[in-house]
Amino acid sequence: MPVNLKRSRLVFQRLARELTKLAKNQAPESVHKFRTNSRRVEALLSEVVPPLNRNDKKLLKLLSRLRKRAGRVRDLDVEIASLRNLKIPEGNGHKSEFVSALVQDRAKHEHKLAKAFNRKTADEVTKRLKRASEIDVPKDTEPLKLTLNKLAKLGREHAMLTEKTLHQYRIIGKRARYIAELADPDAEAKRVIDQLKHMQDVIGDWHDWLKLTQKAEALFGGVRDSALVAMLRNVTQAKFRQSVDAVAETRAALFGKKSEPVRAAVPSRKPSAEAAEASVAVA
Repeated sequence: MPVNLKRSRLVFQRLARELTKLAKNQAPESVHKFRTNSRRVEALLSEVVPPLNRNDKKLLKLLSRLRKRAGRVRDLDVEIASLRNLKIPEGNGHKSEFVSALVQDRAKHEHKLAKAFNRKTADEVTKRLKRASEIDVPKDTEPLKLTLNKLAKLGREHAMLTEKTLHQYRIIGKRARYIAELADPDAEAKRVIDQLKHMQDVIGDWHDWLKLTQKAEALFGGVRDSALVAMLRNVTQAKFRQSVDAVAETRAALFGKKSEPVRAAVPSRKPSAEAAEASVAVA
């Protein structure tokens, strides 16, 4: 099934609208929509159209830089909301202290995001988006075929799921879903998109809790030092198991194989290098 050209051009128009909104207000919804729509443009240009031209390369470089800024704010929004909703006795005050540290960090990164989205940068991105939207998609391009090929290759490369490879499923799953969305919206396309979205949501939820746990470990120590860390680890490990199941379900649904348990490595209980970096962010 070929690419729907109307849908492909809408990808650029939506990002231009979100760029304008985000330049005025760094609200959580604006940050999230900018990141999502920028990834859609990235997937379209990188995976669907012929080799990138000079304008496309510069556009993707600009979007990557802005998305990283927006990503730090978005991650903190999710972490703050998750932590506030976590029901745990206050005990030694670690939850309140952690929320306060994350809120302060969010304010710092929001300021950096606002500076990154200056008028000059916003105008340049808008102009490059307009040029990039005049794409020439090969007639024989089939979004669903591209999508399934990407996922099949990932499955062959990573029989064993670890925290690292599970995160790769999340990234590739997102890009594959955005490619699938370029097809005409028939029943098969909807089935593939819905399955990928489910996997993406489950793995994304686990990854958000993982990052929150790593930051808590860097700030408060291990389970013997903090009841909050102990609870966060339990939640994260449960989310990891759910994510592994979601990958198995997706493989079965998209490739017609029996749903069988995917081999998974037990997540490390020691803070990773990412946790050490996070300690600086929340200090």
